[in-house]
This record gives sequence, structure tokens and C-alpha cells, in this order.
Amino acid sequence: MKPVAIDDIKKYSFLSGVSYSQDGKTAVFVVKKAQKDGRGYTSDLYMYRSGEVRRLTSGGKEGAFAWKNDNELFVFTSREEEDKKRTEGREAFTPLYTLRLDGGEAEKTAELPFRANSMELWHDSVYAVSGSISKECPDYYRLSDDDRKTENDRIRNDADYEICDEVPFWFNGAGFINGNRSALFLYNEEDGSVERINDPDYSVGGYELMEDRIIYWGNKGSRMSDLFSTVFSYSRKDGKTTVIRDDSTYSVSGSALLDGRLVLLMSDGKRHGMNQDPDFYWFDPDTGKEELLYKTDTSVGNSTGSDCRLGHGRSIKNGNRGIYFTETRRNSGVLCCLTADGEKKTVIDMKGSVDDFDISEETGSVISVRITAGELQELFVSKLEGGEAEKVSDFNGEALRDTYVALPEKFTFDSEGWDIDGWVLKPIGYDPEKRYPAVLDIHGGPKTVYGEIFFHEMQYWAGLGYFVFFCNPIGSDGRGDEFADIRGKYGTCEFKNIMDFTDEVLKRYPQIDENRVCVTGGSYGGFMTNWIVGHTDRYCCAATQRSISNWISFEGVSDIGPMFTRDQQCADLFSKPDLEKLWWHSPLKYADDVKTPTLFIHSDQDYRCPFEQGIQFFTALKTRDVECRMAVFHGENHELSRGGMPEHRVRRLKEITDWFNSHT
Repeated sequence: MKPVAIDDIKKYSFLSGVSYSQDGKTAVFVVKKAQKDGRGYTSDLYMYRSGEVRRLTSGGKEGAFAWKNDNELFVFTSREEEDKKRTEGREAFTPLYTLRLDGGEAEKTAELPFRANSMELWHDSVYAVSGSISKECPDYYRLSDDDRKTENDRIRNDADYEICDEVPFWFNGAGFINGNRSALFLYNEEDGSVERINDPDYSVGGYELMEDRIIYWGNKGSRMSDLFSTVFSYSRKDGKTTVIRDDSTYSVSGSALLDGRLVLLMSDGKRHGMNQDPDFYWFDPDTGKEELLYKTDTSVGNSTGSDCRLGHGRSIKNGNRGIYFTETRRNSGVLCCLTADGEKKTVIDMKGSVDDFDISEETGSVISVRITAGELQELFVSKLEGGEAEKVSDFNGEALRDTYVALPEKFTFDSEGWDIDGWVLKPIGYDPEKRYPAVLDIHGGPKTVYGEIFFHEMQYWAGLGYFVFFCNPIGSDGRGDEFADIRGKYGTCEFKNIMDFTDEVLKRYPQIDENRVCVTGGSYGGFMTNWIVGHTDRYCCAATQRSISNWISFEGVSDIGPMFTRDQQCADLFSKPDLEKLWWHSPLKYADDVKTPTLFIHSDQDYRCPFEQGIQFFTALKTRDVECRMAVFHGENHELSRGGMPEHRVRRLKEITDWFNSHT
């Protein structure tokens, strides 16, 4: 069998955005692939109906869509040359094309005077549409053509500089966002009218469409988001918006309707800070009072890691039988249903991950995008009441045909009072009589998980003859708040877990040459890699990616800096004792102790773990004569390894692999 190749990532298909029609007979989803030149991705719509998958679009630019009826879609795209020029000119608008599923070309039928992200039918011909606005001109959608031209000219003239009077003023993947707001509009298809319903000083975090009102929530856009949300109600009867709740009690992260009643996912953050798992509450939109429906025992949403996804998956969906939602359960992403009596049932339980889903109670079916240890994303259909799932697509079968895929060997060991899960991938052509190099890979987050899911970089290393091993230390997701909460402990208990894990792997797999073990990780995994090289010399080399090295400077430059640093490090930058604590937890403090050859991977538009974090540690090591190297990717952000340009993803992996090869 052939090994996984470094550029196989260009062959993979990535599925997302799956959505059923109202009658449940048709599902539409998005498929993304690498462009031939490796400089980006194509995005097209596909349809599943009557047991068959069929392609709907071929323009390579279609991704966002909404159901108009059971046989028509609204597609957000710029197909006409004039529209493309307007988009390049930074004009705020969204063309709407109507696409019939039974054949024919998409036709432009409307245009929204703002940048739209999604839309959903509320009643009659009125749609709720989420979009974006600027505080500089929140009523742009109301302007005349001449006034819009004047505003567009102003935006183009101001494009060479930024004014910052808010925090955060930039955001990873979005660039400078100062003054930008997420907004909620109503669009009437019959007369083409548009109305924004939210206060332009608030960014809308989410909403729920009820018969007589729209409930939505958000945070002040003019300051760093805190842990709390303001809840609003827009009345269908009189068109007025009122504040239901603004008492700094809960952060709202999701919503649903159950038996006609509103349910909010909320957390007060009192026990475990900003990463505390939300609970399900009945919420009375008339009084603003809540009543606990279900206290979660693990996190809502799927945080299982993989570098073989593009696009976003649904995490929650309304149903008459219950609320359907994905859950990170230990090491897997599963699908659950919560009923009105507070009982949680598992709908899809699997080793691997439910990356996206939709349900149809009309047909009693679930359609889902899944990924496992030995298979890339594919589309599956199953029954709501359970049973075997049928795979209905084969987008990635050819990419892995006759290819060696190392299946993870799991074991659990005790460390720091917890049972910790870890996995090992054996190298291609494994011979127990031989000795092999190895790679320890550390996940980001820290509140995410590794599981039994296909990882391109790990499979590539296994195909080159490396053992690859990885674990979920304290701080990881999927096991409740107590396990995930490492506030104020960074570099302590989880560092001990990882060292114990390395010991256990070397004991169980004596074929690994202990003098040829490499270590790498990104984001929090990059922080931990930095921490490791400052506290032990046991690894022959390290590759630290999109990392944190200095908590003191991180607070002032990251898009989540002030909020994340204070919450996770339990320290205030402007308190002298806390300043010393922040420095103690900073890998940069231990630069004098580093001897491990270290490669730095960073992107110059990473606003989550900004470039300066890598520069500081690289400079400290270089001036101390530690062997090191830095690879900087222009135009990329924090998502380089998962959503960067294909050719950049290949080059990144080559840089890391060449570094490992030269030191093993």
C-alpha cells in the first residue's frame, strides 16, 4: 500500500452546511475542494434526493444558501461581472439567486443592501436575515443610490488606514473589525423591503423565530465582550424591540424551541469561567425568568480536532420530539436529543465525529456528515429512532484507495488523579524488530479533544515511518467542567500528564527510539510546546505553531486577549503579584533553559495568537545560540493548518517534516 502523500490534502473533499427541505425529501450541502493552482478552494452545492447525490452548481463560488420552498433555493453569490466588481470595490450588498432543484440555471431575483450571512423564513414572505453593518453607517441599507455611492467612495478612500477606538479592533480571519456589528434584518420578498431590528451598538449572537416575536441576544459592540448577554424581543404585532433581560447574569450561547416554548443555552461562568459548559433553561420571553431544564454533564457542540474539515457544522436544531444537538463526549462528537421532560437520549453514538447534521421529523430521518479514524468526511442517512446508518456519498473514497491509514491504538493511564486517554499510530510497514522515530502531537484549545478521527498530518508522518502519539490531558473537553478547568494552572498538571504519557508510550512501544522523539502542537499546543522546551530536554526537536509565549503581551494584542488572559490565568496585568504570576506561566521566562532545536511556524495575520508571540520566543532562543528557525506565512491567519491555502498547508507540513527529519 502507498503512504499518505504530503499533497493529498489537495485531493480531499470537505462537506458542510447540510440542510433538509421542509418536507424532508431533499437535502442540500456544500462541497469544497482545493483549486488546481493551490491558491484557494472551490465551493459548490450538491443535493441528496431519492437515494442519489447530484451536483447543483459548478461555478466554484456557491456556499451560502437558504430554502425558499421544497424545490427552490436562495443562493448567495456574485455571478455577474458587474457584481464581482462591486464586491471587489467593498460595496455592501448581497445578490440573491433563485435555483430550482429540478433543473435550469440560477437566476438573480433580488439584492440585499447589506452583506448577508444566512436567512430563514419567518412567516408568509418575510425572512429573518443575519448580516453585517458598520457603526459608521448603520443605516446604509436605507440610503439612496447617490448616497450609497458617496459612502462607498468614502470606504475606498479610507482603505489604506484604520481607526481603532474599540477592543477588539481586529479578529482572526476577519481582519480589522473596529465598528463592525452583526445585525438582524427582516426581508420581505414580496415588496423587497428591508428592516434592521437590532440596536446598531449591539452585535447579534443568535436568534430564535417564534410565532409572534423574534428573540435575539448579543453584546455591546463597542467594548470587549464579557461573559454576559442582553436578551431582546422583537414584536411581530407592533414592530417594537424591547430588552427582556440585561442583568449581567448569563452568557447565552444557543437557543431552541420545544413544545412551542423557548429554551436558551446559558452559563453564568461562576464556577469555571468563560469555558464553563452551558445548561439548558426554559426561558419566559414575557418575564425574562429562567427555569433549569437540563444540567449538562459535558459540552454542547463538537470540539473534536481534525485538519480535514472546511466550513461550519450545525450544533443545534429544533424538533417536535426534542432538541437535537451535537455533544463532545469524551473523545467523540455524537448527536443527542433532549426531550421536554429533561431526558437526554443519544441519536448517533460513534467513534469519530458527527461534523454536521440535520433532522426531518416528517420522514423520521437524520442526515449527517461524519469522519472516522479510517475514513474522510462522507454523507450518511439514518433513522431518528436509531439503527444502522447508510453511507450515501463517496467523495473521498478514491483519495484513500490503496493507501496505508494507521488506525489509532488507544490506551488509558493514570496521571495527576485522572485516567487519561491516549493513542498511538504505528508507522507504515511496522516491524517490531526495528527502531523508529516518533512525534508527540499536542492539541489546541485547551478545551478541545483528540479522538479517533483522520488527521492528515499524523497520517503523513506515519507514512514516512514515524510513530505518532497524542492524548487528551487535563484541560481537554468532553469530560465535564472539572476536568476542563485549568484556570491559573497552565504548564502544571497538564504538563505532567503529557510527560507521563510520553513515559507510558515509550514503555508500551519499545520500538520507539527515545532519542528520536519530536514534539509539536498549535495554539494552546504551541504554548505547551514552548513550555516543554523550557522545562525538559527529552525531545530531540520541537515545532511550535501559532503559539503563545508571553501572557503579559498577549493580553494587549490578541483578539481575545483581555478576556481570555484574565479568565484563564486568573491574573490582572496591572496587579504586581498577578504580573509575576503571568510571567511565571509564560514560556519566555524560561528561554535561558532551552536547549531543544525549535522550529517556529506563524502567520502574519494571526490575530488569535499574534505573530509577535512567535517573534519574541524565536528572538530569545536565537540570541542564546539555540538552534532555531522561523517560517512565516503571509496572508494566513490562525487557521493555517486547517483552512489555509492548500499550497501553504503543504509548505507548512514540509517545513515541520524537514525539521523532524533533520533531527532524527
